[in-house]
Amino acid sequence: MSSGYSSLEEDAEDFFFTARTSFFRRAPQGKPRSGQQDVEKEKETHSYLSKEEIKEKVHKYNLAVTDKLKMTLNSNGIYTGFIKVQMELCKPPQTSPNSGKLSPSSNGCMNTLHISSTNTVGEVIEALLKKFLVTESPAKFALYKRCHREDQVYACKLSDREHPLYLRLVAGPRTDTLSFVLREHEIGEWEAFSLPELQNFLRILDKEEDEQLQNLKRRYTAYRHKLEEALREVWKPD
Repeated sequence: MSSGYSSLEEDAEDFFFTARTSFFRRAPQGKPRSGQQDVEKEKETHSYLSKEEIKEKVHKYNLAVTDKLKMTLNSNGIYTGFIKVQMELCKPPQTSPNSGKLSPSSNGCMNTLHISSTNTVGEVIEALLKKFLVTESPAKFALYKRCHREDQVYACKLSDREHPLYLRLVAGPRTDTLSFVLREHEIGEWEAFSLPELQNFLRILDKEEDEQLQNLKRRYTAYRHKLEEALREVWKPD
């Protein structure tokens, strides 16, 4: 079982992490990134809670923390903290050969990520895949929130634009109240697969269809022969 702490700035080589403009792709040398997208991210995050509400919730959250994984509130209202994501994969994903890293398996390994309140679900999925050098498309995976209410467990798939750290802040630090799970998309969401994979599915379906058709023809041919034999017996002259 693999488990461990991961900061997005350490495990995702194509991304870097700061308190203000966390987790976006590194701009080419000599071409500084425009701050417009950062402003939009801040506005989107702040639309959930006011700065005073955030400050109060971060304070209460840190008082309830028992594993030292506290949140940090910055002067601009952006906060950073930790989420734990459980890997629940039906099959080991494709990874880069000779990566030297363990592939995430289906045994429920837990990963701890240090993220910002501006990080989206889509970015968290990309970070997890990069951590294990998974070569499959992030579109094949989904992040779920698992809630526990009155002895019932509910799982809900999160949209790519939701912010996991905000959900963690509102729910509090207890993972028995709210936890995050990475899974493959449910069967039927064909857009998660590449064109070659879809073409391979069609070939398999064509083969199965042909086999079923041949079996059906053989059954009806045998039935017709028996029926014709019975008719010959009926009309056989005495």
